[in-house]
Amino acid sequence: MKKITSVHFACLILIALISNSCSVNKAKIDNDLQQYFDSKNAIGCFTMLNNSNGEITVYNMSLDTSRYTPSSSFSLLHTLIALQVGVVTDDKMIIKWDNISRTDSLWNRDMNIVEAFKSNNVPFYQEVARRIGKATMQKWIDSISYGNKKIIGPIDSFWINNKLKVSPDEQLGFLKKLYFDQLPFRKSVQLTLRKMMIQEDNSAYSLSYKTAEGLDEKKQPIAWAVGWIEENRHVYFFSTLIELNKPSVNADNAALNITKDILSHYEFFKGKK
Repeated sequence: MKKITSVHFACLILIALISNSCSVNKAKIDNDLQQYFDSKNAIGCFTMLNNSNGEITVYNMSLDTSRYTPSSSFSLLHTLIALQVGVVTDDKMIIKWDNISRTDSLWNRDMNIVEAFKSNNVPFYQEVARRIGKATMQKWIDSISYGNKKIIGPIDSFWINNKLKVSPDEQLGFLKKLYFDQLPFRKSVQLTLRKMMIQEDNSAYSLSYKTAEGLDEKKQPIAWAVGWIEENRHVYFFSTLIELNKPSVNADNAALNITKDILSHYEFFKGKK
């Protein structure tokens, strides 16, 4: 594995000066989408980029550019770093369960990074973060200007302790770069992550996403659904954030259901886009 030299890393920083975010200055505002958030007793925002024409659609602009804990949506970048630096050698490498029984029974076993990604296995990624180390993690976060770029507190919890924060708009910009191999990681690493993100794939459409849920500083639930949908070789990127005013064990499902309702509202899933 090649080491990152100081000159090489400086080049990566220069590349990252191009903002991760998508311009929302000319966005189309669609307030009709509020109904889908109301149906889940949530407030939030939705942003979509039509890559074919650059059109951006936004519901609730004020939240779209506000930053929140990424929670397990950080697994997107976390996975790229782990594979790039070799602490996870490939998508089949097993990390042993630490034999600590947790509420989510899916986490209580040995697994590879694909299984951990699909199940939002926080302890798995905490172990990966410890193996990566703070200095290396910070270099890569800086290299793509991820959110506010802050690693504060233990290396195994900075993405869930409300120190590292990212906006829905920044998530959208990150997704676009990932899709087009424009992040400073090996193309093979980016391809591995894209394959991991595929959740539905058929003759009409392909839907790729990552969901996540967490708590804000006031201990109120928030959740993400970020990804893209492809129909007829056209790709549309989306980023959904929701906030709930009471505890929920399925906040990420709510974010995903809202996202799917909105995509249906725009007549996706029919293979006609």
